[in-house]
Amino acid sequence: MTQNSSVGYLPLGQADYGETLALQRALHAKRCAGDIGDLLLSVEHNPVFTIGRTGSRDHILVTAEDLERERIQLHDIERGGDITYHGPGQLVIYPILDLRGLGKDIHRFIWSLEESIIQTLEHLGIDGARKDGFPGVWTGSRKIASIGVYVKNWVTYHGLALNLCVNQEHFRMIRPCGLSIETVSASDLCEAVPSVPEVGTMVAHCLGRLWQRDIVSVGPKEVT
Repeated sequence: MTQNSSVGYLPLGQADYGETLALQRALHAKRCAGDIGDLLLSVEHNPVFTIGRTGSRDHILVTAEDLERERIQLHDIERGGDITYHGPGQLVIYPILDLRGLGKDIHRFIWSLEESIIQTLEHLGIDGARKDGFPGVWTGSRKIASIGVYVKNWVTYHGLALNLCVNQEHFRMIRPCGLSIETVSASDLCEAVPSVPEVGTMVAHCLGRLWQRDIVSVGPKEVT
């Protein structure tokens, strides 16, 4: 795959977080080298807590035995932000994107991730909004989507997570983003929520419109 006006879209299905993190890092290196073009990965993770560069394990409110019982993994990672949860019923999208194609504007990039979520939620009949000083998307006082990115050599990885129908008990085991906040899923707010893969496609094409790029489906053999 070479650099062009399109962004490849690769759905990964449900996958272990560690394996997906290794894939992101490998694809980031290839994108930095110019061996592949821009990509969007979509995935639904097995239960995991991830802690960003400014995060703290003090924001885990349960014991290691509780995590083991619930089969929740724990990863310290390089993205910005504090602790968050990924698990079944949540859409996660990781852009492997060269920001030199977006004017080297990290703020615009983060705005576009939030905007893709807001527009997708609107399609589902849900009002989503930004909150000043807090990356992500909120509906009322509850957080429905998180943003956490890492940029090296102007190429991004990590990304966004949108709650569609997640286990809220798992969220209650942490202080999400290090804050005393309540999270919510789309399924709490509307009767019929499309599947994670369907919403992944919606978000991907919304990002394509925001970036003025074509979204094209790719397979693993085309990028690895």
